[in-house]
Amino acid sequence: MISNFIEITKPRLSVVVVFSSLAGYFLAAESIDWLTLLYLCVGGYFLVGSSNVFNQIIEKDRDALMVRTMNRPLPTGRIAISTAWVYGLLMALIGVYLLYLINGATAFFGALSIVLYAALYTPLKTVSPLCVFVGAFPGAIPYMLGWVAASGNFGIEPGTLFMLQFFWQFPHFWAIGWMLEDDYKAGGFKMLPTGAADRGTAFQTVLYTVWTVIVSIIPVFKVTGDLYITIYSAIAVGALGLWFLYHSIELFRKRTKTVARKLMLVSVSYITLVQIIYVVDKFLR
Repeated sequence: MISNFIEITKPRLSVVVVFSSLAGYFLAAESIDWLTLLYLCVGGYFLVGSSNVFNQIIEKDRDALMVRTMNRPLPTGRIAISTAWVYGLLMALIGVYLLYLINGATAFFGALSIVLYAALYTPLKTVSPLCVFVGAFPGAIPYMLGWVAASGNFGIEPGTLFMLQFFWQFPHFWAIGWMLEDDYKAGGFKMLPTGAADRGTAFQTVLYTVWTVIVSIIPVFKVTGDLYITIYSAIAVGALGLWFLYHSIELFRKRTKTVARKLMLVSVSYITLVQIIYVVDKFLR
């Protein structure tokens, strides 16, 4: 029973999101406040988990149509819809409260991410491919949220972190949409920008990968306030960007599900490694 309640929060995704928040926190913190870190980890997990619960409540019937999701707790009836609503709301309230204990700005952005994800992105997935654009906003909040948690302010530094994660999500989610095109069609979801796994979608994937790589090296020019990286880290980040771009171009050239899956995996490794390099750079310079 407990495993069902853990599963419905999508723990692997939630942990990845919390990791990006921690990276943002370490980039901004002048000294480490372990209680703040605890609030950020637990509150962040609860917010992401609640968003995932609301998402699955709304998509319960469509999840039952897709091979990838038909065995989730809600489509199979292992958790009742009413129970899921209570669970999701409790997680959301606790999550916002824990972030409020850090500061008001962190709580605001955390609450905003739930609203954008559950109330806008989720229902839009069956209406228009613009859902990926809308979903990129709540998806980009966690990285900057960590900075706001440490500083209490939103400025050019968290804005840059936001932009990096914002642009990154397009090639990442379009690779997933390409890889799972048949499943998404069965569920009635419109995830690819042209509506199909075609040359146009592949071209846009390459374009947004280029934007991601450009944003990732902007801090080396010291135009982003207190957020900056050394030339050595910029070279490492740039090399990762070329690796990411290579696989995006491969999707444009070959346009297969196998290549799309590879791009998806590379995209996850890319954003994780870039975040690690940013943090390591700060503490080594």
